[in-house]
Amino acid sequence: MFRKLSQIGEFGLIEEIRKRQSAAKDVIKGIGDDTAVVSFTQNKYLLLTTDMLMEDVHFTRSMSAQEIGHKALACNISDVAAMGGRAKYALVSLGVSAQLDVKFVTNIYRGINKLAQRFDVQIVGGDTVKSSKIVINIALTGEVEKKNLVARSGAKAGDQIFVTGKLGNSFQSGHHLRFMPRQQEAQLIVKYLKPSAMIDISDGLAADLGHIMKASKVGAILEEKKIPLRVNAKIKQALYEGEDFELLFTVPKRNLTTTALRFAQKNQFQLVGQICNQENGLMLLDSRQQHTKMPLKGFKHF
Repeated sequence: MFRKLSQIGEFGLIEEIRKRQSAAKDVIKGIGDDTAVVSFTQNKYLLLTTDMLMEDVHFTRSMSAQEIGHKALACNISDVAAMGGRAKYALVSLGVSAQLDVKFVTNIYRGINKLAQRFDVQIVGGDTVKSSKIVINIALTGEVEKKNLVARSGAKAGDQIFVTGKLGNSFQSGHHLRFMPRQQEAQLIVKYLKPSAMIDISDGLAADLGHIMKASKVGAILEEKKIPLRVNAKIKQALYEGEDFELLFTVPKRNLTTTALRFAQKNQFQLVGQICNQENGLMLLDSRQQHTKMPLKGFKHF
């Protein structure tokens, strides 16, 4: 039976690919989380991730080349942060037209290198190919203490849902080009709050919470009035637009001691809802205190 990619979507395609793969015993987590997780040392796991940015999808040529480079690496570091880890080594591959200004290309790398220095990431290789549109692909490795690994699959009913910052209006505001990966915050979260699940918000709050819900086999209730909005953002943008790259994480109530809550407040981590039973799906408690069932949709590639 002929099926178009538009019929199954990005995550339907990922599922089609995932079910055709097999994993060796040293693969702790394969396809389906923010990064792959592989056995490494006695106390650490190796993390592997990759992100591809395409001109006219994730950026336009009229945007700052340095900011485009920044975003390309920042997306990957954000994935490593969402697993509780630290980024280490990167391979940068670039597809460009032969007619593209050399300075534009060097400025892309300037943006990559500046962020790499800030996060102590080493650029160790890559590739270049001819392409009519600019394509940037970065493959990144990281590492995480075994005790600090956080996946999408650990959330339980009753866990509290937090985000690390404001959401929505990322494209128009330019936030999607300039955001700083929440790696340092992730280190503090795993140390002081012991989250049960975590993900970075790339496809929108609803879609990415949906990934946690699917992996953990739970439902969730979001409180509209508690969702922190970026300047000029609407609630629908926060829920569905994506490209915020804040961390979304769940914390068991037993971990939310007075000290832990004070820590969350000090770092402006916002409590936005609660995990519930799977049959409830995703619900939004609106300003009128009415519950509405929400679709688990977000940014679509196909």
